[in-house]
Amino acid sequence: MEDYGTYSRQRQRIQPMTCVPLRYEVRFKMEVITPTHDSLYYGGSWHKTEDGVVVDAHSPSTGDQLARVSLAGPADVDLAVKAAIEGHKTWRDTAPLERAAVLHEMARIVETHGRELATLDAACGGNPVREMMGDVATAAAQIRLFAGLVTEMKGASLPVGRDGVNFSVREPLGVVGRIIPFNHPFMFCAGKAAAPLAAGNSIVIKPPEQAPLSGVRLAELVGSLFPPGVFNMVTGDRAAGAALASHPDVAAIALIGSIPTGRAVLRAAADTIKPVLLELGGKNALIAFEDCDPEVIAEAAVDGMNFVWCGQSCGSTSRAFIHDSIYDRVVEALATSVQRFRPGLPLEPETTMGAIINSNQYARVLEYVESGKADGARLLCGGKAPTAPELRNGYFLEPTIFVDVQPGMRIAREEIFGPILSVLRWRDPDEMFDAVNGLPYGLTCSIWSDDLAVAHRAAMRVEAGYVWINQVSRHFLGAPFGGYKQSGLGREECLEELLSFTREKHIHVSLKRRAGVVAK
Repeated sequence: MEDYGTYSRQRQRIQPMTCVPLRYEVRFKMEVITPTHDSLYYGGSWHKTEDGVVVDAHSPSTGDQLARVSLAGPADVDLAVKAAIEGHKTWRDTAPLERAAVLHEMARIVETHGRELATLDAACGGNPVREMMGDVATAAAQIRLFAGLVTEMKGASLPVGRDGVNFSVREPLGVVGRIIPFNHPFMFCAGKAAAPLAAGNSIVIKPPEQAPLSGVRLAELVGSLFPPGVFNMVTGDRAAGAALASHPDVAAIALIGSIPTGRAVLRAAADTIKPVLLELGGKNALIAFEDCDPEVIAEAAVDGMNFVWCGQSCGSTSRAFIHDSIYDRVVEALATSVQRFRPGLPLEPETTMGAIINSNQYARVLEYVESGKADGARLLCGGKAPTAPELRNGYFLEPTIFVDVQPGMRIAREEIFGPILSVLRWRDPDEMFDAVNGLPYGLTCSIWSDDLAVAHRAAMRVEAGYVWINQVSRHFLGAPFGGYKQSGLGREECLEELLSFTREKHIHVSLKRRAGVVAK
């Protein structure tokens, strides 16, 4: 395509520790550049799969074939892990600041190829290209964050007197496997590689089966920066992920995905008792108290649902608990606020809402729409495919809001991972908190009140790992992100993520004089 667009906005989803909005002025050509390789990258070179399986990658917005991608099997994963073992022998002995310099160069390359990578992710993953520009910038920021933290992998010392030295050091684990989801394919492939690499590990990344192309392109761009075997990329389906998680020579496994997938990874990792880092699903709550402006709450509820991603976000506040005194006015305002989001082709700069990832997920979301109707919730808007002819071949769904939802309904209890917001009325705070906390999820929560004492007490009461007060959807680099209960294990985007890919070794040195040794 020869269209050009200009993108200028404030990035609000992830902010640096200074909390100063990042601005991007980007002029880009809508041309999809696909990877030149359809094979696997490990040991510093490209390899065909052992059984030769190569499949088509299609756009969820148009149905067009974009490229060919290899499907790694267990034998391919084994070869990649063997290469990573050799790579780790070099990388672990590379000085931390030298590793940091390589990561900074990786970030520079990502930034240089930003529009190309964003366009590829939009075509392959279905999300709007302007949001993918933000994803690329976030990935570069994450890489730089961990490059800057390499000197913080510190041990500790213990005083034992003049006759000894007692201290600990941190060492890399070895080979780290990372399994990436489809909602932020490039951001997670690039950004989540940073902490293991900064810590001195080698890495084997499995990009999402549904949107693998930006991961392959990343390997083409930055793979040669590292010693052979340090940075490895294997495309594949669940079989490849299972082989990576269960491999005896993989020292740690990290997953961003659903709770069922997290359980499967835990089981696969159990035989070798390897560390597991999990960022899993959520059925997150937005809580609005009676002193809130209804229009502000409507805007926040729509923004928190992440309709721009079709609700395909673990952190989406997909349950809005609205106090009875403002409920009707919020519902009225929601019908207006949600009109900001309309499905469109992801490569168009003005698109505010993309496509659902594939036919299976599309059918699953539609089934939840019917479930909400059958359970007696009132459909305020959406629930059907858009009628625009240019969208007829894609998996598009209008932003969908159900009101008068009860806590026991499926749409209020299960993670849908689609553009469906459930709105619930509350009067009694104890009953409301019981409903908010009554699920096995606990990833995020957004609390709204002009009384900060009320809001702070609510934040202490909700069972969630990441809480906003009078804000929604922002991440702050350096702040620990992760869930309670079945929403995950460990924390990411912070120093703790880096340290989770190290192990602490204690060393004691005796300075006592030994018999027969003459002091000098």
